[in-house]
Amino acid sequence: MRSMASLNPVHFLWEVKNRIAVIRLDRPERKNPLTFESYAELRDTFRALPYADDVDVVVLAPNGGNFCSGGDVHEIIGPLVGMEMKELLAFTRMTGDLVKAMLNCTKPIIAAVDGVAVGAGAILAMASDLRVATPEAKCAFLFTRVGLAGCDMGACAMLPRIIGQGRAAELLYTGRSMSAQEGLDWGFWNAIHPAESLEAEARTLAGRIASGPTFAHGMTKTQLNHEWNMGLEQAIEAEAQAQAICMQTRDFERAYRAFVQKEKPAFEGN
Repeated sequence: MRSMASLNPVHFLWEVKNRIAVIRLDRPERKNPLTFESYAELRDTFRALPYADDVDVVVLAPNGGNFCSGGDVHEIIGPLVGMEMKELLAFTRMTGDLVKAMLNCTKPIIAAVDGVAVGAGAILAMASDLRVATPEAKCAFLFTRVGLAGCDMGACAMLPRIIGQGRAAELLYTGRSMSAQEGLDWGFWNAIHPAESLEAEARTLAGRIASGPTFAHGMTKTQLNHEWNMGLEQAIEAEAQAQAICMQTRDFERAYRAFVQKEKPAFEGN
């Protein structure tokens, strides 16, 4: 295991407090676009998180009133135009690896979105476990608007599971912005909060999760992702095994003893 509190990233802001890690892209003057380097650093950070013993929940937060404006036009889009297929595939696989790292990091991820979350920014929100936003949030999977397919970084697999096939198809074909109210009505956003309270609400939600049985939360995240590709009988058996593992934890015993004593359990994640 390792501590992530001392992580000193170059391409985003990082904070760990009360077992909650907060990530902010740090180019607010450009609405926080991604670069080749920030993609890779985020990927490597999420890959390290399963081994962190001081982080239980991750919050992806806005910076300067915006979440993420996608790939930087000058630092990513421009160079891609001049690349050969081998280089292009290396890039697209790397961006997909970021999503896979988010899914496999075992820590619940909360996206707190204000302003724009477009292109890869929309994907970061989509790949999170929970999503909260402000009324001003605009989310767009705008890949077709730059001549690309809507099937980017897992969007065609994941977005229909969240909002439904027809709604996802419309957004992915047209590239139009999904309003905050649409996102709430369709189940993309878990909640809408005013901009001035968005981050506090996200941290409160993160704190609630961090105070729970975090080993079991990691098991829940694993099963939520793995069961996409299972039949019902496989899923039931996988959950039986996962639950049996959780029944061996001290947190399960703590919950039982607290119930008997009519107290609130104090979970410790083991």
